[in-house]
Amino acid sequence: MRTDIIIYHNPECGTSRNVLAMIRNAGIEPHVIEYLKTPPTRALLVQLIERAGLTPREVLREKGTPFVELGLGDTALSNDALVDAMMAHPVLINRPLVVSLLGVRLCRPSEVVLDILPAAQRGAFAKEDGEQVVDAQGRRVSA
Repeated sequence: MRTDIIIYHNPECGTSRNVLAMIRNAGIEPHVIEYLKTPPTRALLVQLIERAGLTPREVLREKGTPFVELGLGDTALSNDALVDAMMAHPVLINRPLVVSLLGVRLCRPSEVVLDILPAAQRGAFAKEDGEQVVDAQGRRVSA
């Protein structure tokens, strides 16, 4: 099934791999953008953040990034300054961001993607760590 689903993906990230696998478990082959290789434009990044109902600070990734070195913990920094930092260092963009006709979400935890998929899961799904997310009938498992 080809739909208008886009995932801003980092194949090195377990959460991102889990989200991609859940999209595919719904029978959907998304458009995969490895955002570290092909970052979004500034205008698109701002639009994604707004459509997700988040602020730039909420999309800012700390772990494994130059967050501390760049002084991004300073709460006096403007949203524009944070977006500037993400544009200069795409690794600061938290992932995965997923776009569907049902909305835009930062899919952390990975099962958040289930809220915006236009198709049901086709069967059981467990995260890479073994945590069951979807049962054999394709229903979301409560935590």
